[in-house]
Amino acid sequence: MNAWKHPGEKLIELGPATLNDEELLTILIGSGYRGKSAQNIAKELLNNYYSIAGLMGKRLTDLAKIKGLKDVKIVRIAAAFEIARRVVKALEKE
Repeated sequence: MNAWKHPGEKLIELGPATLNDEELLTILIGSGYRGKSAQNIAKELLNNYYSIAGLMGKRLTDLAKIKGLKDVKIVRIAAAFEIARRVVKALEKE
């Protein structure tokens, strides 16, 4: 089994369906800051909001309370969630 340095490497090698929620969020976050990795930030988000679904319902200001999440990272997460909502909405119309 490989030890990937970043979940993006795992995604490329094995496909997106093999990643867990923490790994997917880590990719959206991109990078951490000194002393806290993107993966640790993702873990904190999931610990605070229990799941991707719990995270989806939060306001951007709620996410900004997590140290290491600044505007660009929050915007990436919000955009990914909006894409997911639109896909679900489009599928419901079919």
